[in-house]
Amino acid sequence: MIEQIKSELKGADARSIIQYIDEHFGQDAVFSTSFGIEDQVITHMLAEQKSKVSIFTLDTGRLFPETYYVWNRTLDLYKLKIKAYYPNSQSVERLLEEKGPSSFYNSVEDRKECCQIRKIEPLKRAIAGFKVWITGIRAEQSQNRDQMENVEWDEFNQIIKIHPLYNWTLKEVESYLKTNYVPYNPLHDKGFISIGCQPCTRAVQDGEDFRAGRWWWEDQSKKECGLHVTHK
Repeated sequence: MIEQIKSELKGADARSIIQYIDEHFGQDAVFSTSFGIEDQVITHMLAEQKSKVSIFTLDTGRLFPETYYVWNRTLDLYKLKIKAYYPNSQSVERLLEEKGPSSFYNSVEDRKECCQIRKIEPLKRAIAGFKVWITGIRAEQSQNRDQMENVEWDEFNQIIKIHPLYNWTLKEVESYLKTNYVPYNPLHDKGFISIGCQPCTRAVQDGEDFRAGRWWWEDQSKKECGLHVTHK
């Protein structure tokens, strides 16, 4: 099936890809949004096409106030249902009791443990039962992501992943937002290109990698939370 989808979507633009997903998978497809600029582009396209695709977000409990702002603006503007998934409360309570609220700064292993509890486990619940998972991933975002394809099989999560904006540049994303008056996180205007949890995100300086502001205290090669694992 993957090869057939790749063949049918070869050379298709983002709108056509979303239309294809809607026509072939409909309610069996789900889109994950963190309310970043790429996700806002896809949300706009889904609303524009009155898509049957479900939408969800992961609320880790450590998000920026600005993220909740754009979440609210998105609901008001597009009138879409966006289901929120939260970490298991017992897991969070146990983590904080054993290691405190900032254990993710201690080591890569401790940071990944926090990501596992706050993001990976809720994600598994969010995509369970769906056949296709739509994301806002772009190849330009990191060295890890430029090794992906716009259509791929996610072995870890046992689901087809499709990235409609995979070949878009940052400039194209920003142009789309402005042209279509799409609400976006105001932190993007302050140098925050990739926005995650507040304690783990800083602004990116001139000349730095797109994801340099995420887990900035770690080596560049390790900067993935585990939501998007490549299998090469």
